[in-house]
Amino acid sequence: MWRGTAVRPVIMALFPAFAGVSEAPDSGSSRKELDWLSNPSFCVGTITSLSQQTEGATALAPEGSPLTRSPLKSEPSDESDTNEKLKQTSRKKKKEKKKKRKHQHHKKTRRKHGQSSSSGSELGTDSEKDQPSRNRDSKTESEKVNQENAAAADTGRCFIWLEDIQALTGETFRTDKKPDPANWEYKSLYRGDIARYKRKGDSCLGINPKKQCISWEGASTEKKRSHKHAERYFTKKNVGLMKVDGVAISGKTEPPSSEPVSFIPVTGSDDVVPSVTTWLNPLGIYDQSTTQWLQGQGPSEQESKQPDSQPDRENVLLKAKVEEFNRRVRENPRDIQLWMAFVAFQDEVMKSPGLYAIEEGAQEKRKMSLKLILEKKLAILERAIESNQSSVDLKLAKLQLCTEFWEPSTLVKEWQKLIFLHPNNTALWQKYLLFCQSQFSTFSVSKIHSLYGKCLSTLSAVKDGSILSHPELPGTEEAMFALFLQQCHFLRQAGHSEKAVSLFQAMVDFTFFKPDSVKDLPTKGQVEFFEPFWDSGEPRAGEKGARGWRAWMHQQERGGWVAVSPDDDDDDDPEGDAQEIRDKTLPRWQVWLAAERSRDQRHWRPWRPDKTKKQTEEDCEDPERQVLFDDIGQSLIRLSSQELQFQLIAAFLQFLGVPSGFGPPASCLYLAMDENSIFDNGLCDEKPLTSLNLSYSGVSCVGRTDQLGCRRWTRGHNREGEEFIRNIFHLVMPLFSGKEKSQLYFSWFQYEMAKVIWCLHTKNKKRLKSQGKNCKKLAKNLLKEPENRNNFCLWKQYAHLEWLLGNTEDARKVFDTALSMAGSQDHELCELSLLYAELEVELWSDLRGAPPARAVHVLTRLTENGSYGPFTGPVLAVHILKARKAYEHALQDCWGESRVSDPAARSRLTSLAKCFMLFQYLTVGIEAAARVYEQVFAKLKGRDAAEGPSLEDSASPQSVGCVLEAVTLMHTSLLRFHSRVSVYPLAPLRDALSQALKLYPDNQALWRSYVQVQSKSHDASKTRRFFDAITRSTKSLEPWLFAIEAEKMRKRLVETVQRVDGREVHTTIPETGLTHRIKALFENAIRSDNGGQCPLLWRMYLNFLVSLGNKERSKGVFYKALQNCPWAKVLYMDAVDYFPDEMQVVLDLMTEKELRVRLPLEELELLLED
Repeated sequence: MWRGTAVRPVIMALFPAFAGVSEAPDSGSSRKELDWLSNPSFCVGTITSLSQQTEGATALAPEGSPLTRSPLKSEPSDESDTNEKLKQTSRKKKKEKKKKRKHQHHKKTRRKHGQSSSSGSELGTDSEKDQPSRNRDSKTESEKVNQENAAAADTGRCFIWLEDIQALTGETFRTDKKPDPANWEYKSLYRGDIARYKRKGDSCLGINPKKQCISWEGASTEKKRSHKHAERYFTKKNVGLMKVDGVAISGKTEPPSSEPVSFIPVTGSDDVVPSVTTWLNPLGIYDQSTTQWLQGQGPSEQESKQPDSQPDRENVLLKAKVEEFNRRVRENPRDIQLWMAFVAFQDEVMKSPGLYAIEEGAQEKRKMSLKLILEKKLAILERAIESNQSSVDLKLAKLQLCTEFWEPSTLVKEWQKLIFLHPNNTALWQKYLLFCQSQFSTFSVSKIHSLYGKCLSTLSAVKDGSILSHPELPGTEEAMFALFLQQCHFLRQAGHSEKAVSLFQAMVDFTFFKPDSVKDLPTKGQVEFFEPFWDSGEPRAGEKGARGWRAWMHQQERGGWVAVSPDDDDDDDPEGDAQEIRDKTLPRWQVWLAAERSRDQRHWRPWRPDKTKKQTEEDCEDPERQVLFDDIGQSLIRLSSQELQFQLIAAFLQFLGVPSGFGPPASCLYLAMDENSIFDNGLCDEKPLTSLNLSYSGVSCVGRTDQLGCRRWTRGHNREGEEFIRNIFHLVMPLFSGKEKSQLYFSWFQYEMAKVIWCLHTKNKKRLKSQGKNCKKLAKNLLKEPENRNNFCLWKQYAHLEWLLGNTEDARKVFDTALSMAGSQDHELCELSLLYAELEVELWSDLRGAPPARAVHVLTRLTENGSYGPFTGPVLAVHILKARKAYEHALQDCWGESRVSDPAARSRLTSLAKCFMLFQYLTVGIEAAARVYEQVFAKLKGRDAAEGPSLEDSASPQSVGCVLEAVTLMHTSLLRFHSRVSVYPLAPLRDALSQALKLYPDNQALWRSYVQVQSKSHDASKTRRFFDAITRSTKSLEPWLFAIEAEKMRKRLVETVQRVDGREVHTTIPETGLTHRIKALFENAIRSDNGGQCPLLWRMYLNFLVSLGNKERSKGVFYKALQNCPWAKVLYMDAVDYFPDEMQVVLDLMTEKELRVRLPLEELELLLED
């Protein structure tokens, strides 16, 4: 543009330097040669013309539509004469420069920028050697371009400037008629079609960095600078490296052996041959292979054939074992244990990375697959079953293996086939019931309840001989009783307490009050005769006026019962329902939980119409409280053993909450565990010698669905429940005599004492006074019986009661009176003297006075043959020496070969050993007591190993194992007491507890003591190693439970130290990873043999995760628990407590699975409205 000269619109060149170049229309070839530099798609005019064009285009375009440009050509305009002259001059210059650079750059030129002072534009060239297309006529070129642009505009395949369109409308758009099928196939654009921009820095010009910022999408610059972090040990790559076995380094290569190596031999210095120094090996430090390499030689053929690497030796060894197994099972196909060992060996085979590798490199590529292991095991089991068609163990192992492959419905059918083939196998029935009980998809309470009835009725038919094809196996009656108890606990945990209590009531009448006329009939016939009695409405066991089935039959033959007028004080308590909802302002879920637990506690007895009040079955508000004969008829069994009949009564009392000392059988113990009372020490911490062992075993009594964490104390039932228990005692007392009857009296009195202990713990003085008065009244009434005059168990409990109530002098008078009536040194007399001495020792520790001379006096007079005399003063040293000798001789007599097999002698041995240990502790010291324990332990340990595990003998409390266990408990109690009253290291106590727990890993009292002692140590590594060793060596669940409890105690200790007055402080104990360790313990315990079906373990796991605040994972664990324990009502109630928002979902699940819901939500809404 020139100053003072009118400028016409010109064609814009491709480069700004040629904006003013023009030529004549007939310039010929020179014009065509520079025609490619022109850009005819845009015209340069004055600023006014540009602004006018812009305003005009904006006015024509619809409002809101953007005006975008596309880099396509439009028709060229005319050129000025000035531009043509300038272009001719530029062509001449271009030819000269091209000739100069032609030989220098080999047919290629570089662009060169220069500025012209006259035109204000730059000139640059970049052309090839020959361009014949540039020599064509410019007019012909211009016409072709115009025709092409017009055709493109017609077809809509080209972009044009919107300013060049004459009539702009709102529908102006471009249509692409060439679809790209790749967009449909890959669901996205090709990454090459997406524009990429390189951004330098994260800032933006024009913003205030203090107040504004920009968040860039996509990859940031920090990602490029990030370096690769070191991977931790738990990553996927490193976990795979950790699974690879290490390579052992050995000084010499030995041929592989098929025998398992128990240790790695270390080559001694004598066996090493000194190397010879040569000119190749002047220092003698090269081995044989290095020397051969220096000489240019290779190894010999034999050496090259030997497998030098560790993986090769392992593969050779494993192949030898596989061949050995194949040979043995081929020679002995009937050996079941050999087949099972071959199946278990597959786990060891799969640890080797590539024993069955075919191609090279497969060892590293092949991953250990669980499915591959299962398929190989399944193939082996199928081969074993072909050779052993009647083996139940092999078929059972196959079913357990196929759980990973088959659907639940298919598994149930296979189980039914197996049960049909072996209906007399009680172990198979127990596993089948557990399988059906643990399948959430097919579970319902009515289905499992009927399955229990079918199981017991089938086994009863086998026992009676009705099924001729299958004879009765040994131990069938005991197994049937265990299955009956398992069914009762199943109904209790599902909320159907009425049915469970009715089963016990029916069994009491069916066992003890059976008419003589039906005793010879088979079980099915006896059940048919029992049905009329059950439906007659006569009082049953535990109800007032119950006389039994036999008396009812005799009276029916004579004309029926005589109507008895009801008592005035037999009215129901009207206060229960009125106080069911005490606070309506609480959230709905809390009101429901409180009301549901209240009804569980009050309504566990079956409802029956009271004929004296003219009640009928329609008067029952909850029909589920009525139990029909169809609900219990199939589950009635015959118990011919006197021991099993007494165990039935003891189990019924324990089921009602009376501490009878009978726990569930081992087969169903962990299924029945649903409360954490196993961790409650009670008064063991305060009174380690004389605390009552109520043997709760983690199994709650009927009517208790308390929240996890509530301490288990025997608080008793309501008035109707207490009367029910008293009626049971009055009904069954005449059925037994001797030791069994004494045990029942002891259980009754201990139940009343447990309620006194609860009043002492809660410091409820008003209730303590009334409860103590009632308990003493019961003791005096029992001791007035002629048969109980010399019952030292009752005397001992009565004296202990007086001691607990604070009447020390009265308790001493009771002890002295009982000891003065004693005769020979029997078991009960030793236990009475032991308790008397222990109470005196604990009183001496509380008063911190003189040594307990009264306790030494009691233990000394026990060894004398004369009558007992009251305490008058310290015992002389001569009498102490005589007593020590007497204890030693008495223990030697009990260790005789013929005497140890007698149960009475074993009981006396237990009592004498405990008395002698306490006597030595008081007269000599704790070391002397420990020596007595070691002596007894050494004697009994060898005898216990020689006897072996006997089913009948090991279950009795007088077995050698139980005697050794009781003596061990006494030893640990003495060590705990001595550590509490004096300065004494804990190492002896820890060693004693560790040694005892290795022998008795299921003893809860020992575990409580061990956890309490180890919680005082800051170093948890030894405790963790011990727990790990015990859990690997036993199938008991107690080590897992107490390992979790120990870690939780440690976590609570750390949190207590870290938080002071609600504020967090710095950690003072270097303990990390406790939460993850506890989670790992829970997961490993659940995967154990008995952990998956234990409701207590799942409740603890759920409670722990909720305490961490992780609600989502807690819900996952809850639903996982339902997959394993769908019958446990306490799990659903815990879920309502932890997840109130899911209350409706949880109650719907309970209704679907037919669990007992005593307060439906509809009734709750009505109660809240009232």
